[in-house]
Amino acid sequence: MLKKLGNSIKTIIFLKSLRLRIFVIVLLAGIVPAVCLRYGIMENYEKQAVEQRIATVQNQLLVLANHLIGNNYLTNYYSEEQNFQTSKEVIDAELEMLSNLYEGRVMIINSNFKVIRDTYGISEGKTIISEEVLRCFLGQNSSHYDKEHGYIELTTPIVRAAIKEETGKAVSGEIVGVMLTSVSNENIVMTLHNLSRKAGVLELLLVLAMIALSIILSVALTRPFNKITSAINEVKEGYSNEEISVPDYVETVHIVDAFNQLQRRMKVLDDSRQEFVANVSHELKTPMTSMKVLADSLLSQEGVSAELYREFMEDMVSEIDRENQIITDLLALVKMDKKAQDLNITSVNMNNLAELILKRLRPLARKKDVEVVFESMRQVVAEVDEVKMSLIMTNLVENAIKYNKEHGWVKVRLDADHQYFSFYVSDSGMGIPEEELGHIYERFYRVDKSHSKEIGGTGLGLAITKSAVLAHKGSISVESTEGEGSGFTVKIPLTYIA
Repeated sequence: MLKKLGNSIKTIIFLKSLRLRIFVIVLLAGIVPAVCLRYGIMENYEKQAVEQRIATVQNQLLVLANHLIGNNYLTNYYSEEQNFQTSKEVIDAELEMLSNLYEGRVMIINSNFKVIRDTYGISEGKTIISEEVLRCFLGQNSSHYDKEHGYIELTTPIVRAAIKEETGKAVSGEIVGVMLTSVSNENIVMTLHNLSRKAGVLELLLVLAMIALSIILSVALTRPFNKITSAINEVKEGYSNEEISVPDYVETVHIVDAFNQLQRRMKVLDDSRQEFVANVSHELKTPMTSMKVLADSLLSQEGVSAELYREFMEDMVSEIDRENQIITDLLALVKMDKKAQDLNITSVNMNNLAELILKRLRPLARKKDVEVVFESMRQVVAEVDEVKMSLIMTNLVENAIKYNKEHGWVKVRLDADHQYFSFYVSDSGMGIPEEELGHIYERFYRVDKSHSKEIGGTGLGLAITKSAVLAHKGSISVESTEGEGSGFTVKIPLTYIA
């Protein structure tokens, strides 16, 4: 059972092969037009051969019809006159010659629909009434090609021209008889057979040539893709970290470029992961080291005063709080990295939420003598996760206060259109250097590393903020001038779409 399943899977994979499809396309592109051309040529030849045969026989019949009229063949057929008998023999000989030449049969029918001459000698004296004969007496020539039985049937009128007395010229006259003729198309069939046989040989040679060409092209055209597969396998196995290049086709260039971009992105992610691990280790180790130094200092001294014990304990508590804050932020960041379905989406009044957050942060602003201004352009109600939205607003406003100058200001503006609401936070702080703007959302990254301990924080705030914004299908952007201040703009859809 498993073997059959494996064979079925291999068959399906083979049928999806690009090489097989190229082989089939090239083969069909060569064979189908050739077959259609062959049948087209054969049909066209047969049609033209039949038309030419009809025209030739019809011309000879018209000449013969004139002889019949000139010798009064129809009216004097049963006459015993010597002169007519001689003419009759000549005409009969012409009829026999025509019949033998085209391997056919000629019947002369008079106006009473009686057969007065049959080259086969079968129907003489009989009456024959058929649609073709009737039409011919009405002046409508007809020809019919019976491909199945292998003959061509023609009707030719025998016309006695009338003489106009005024001019003495002949004018169209009375149809006094019909020649019903059947001629063989054996020559046409033989020629078609010979042509078909030769065409069949050529088709066989063409099929073999197209199979060979299809194999060569399918292998040649798919070779660049095999190069790509081989190069990707080398990278996957770790034999090479260099960018791959297969410039054979535009398509392979696009595929290779996409893979190289993916490889560069994966390298950046890997470097970021290693840097993140190193930063976490460093950030967690620093408070532990400080606490160990403080503890060793106490243990190494005798008769330490209560005041000194208290001072050392306060420092140790501060380091513990710092480590707890790092762990809390790391856990928040991990939760932000989870899927969007973890969001608890509710309808939230963003104006009330912003005012509540600013009320909490104004004591921190007063300590640094920073003025916080809130501008609400309109009432905004949005479908968001209230906890994560609070985190976004709190981090941005708190950073604006922490990294501000004394006697500075922070402006918060809330606005909305028919699709998005925007939360804008600007400050008069130290600003961010232009070369640092691309790194501010990285974990543990700090712009002003020399004052990071004095200002506080873990370096995870903006990373958490961006993750929360992206979870809401929103965007965050920053504009900053070093020494003048920064402005962060968050745009989030009013209606959450999962």
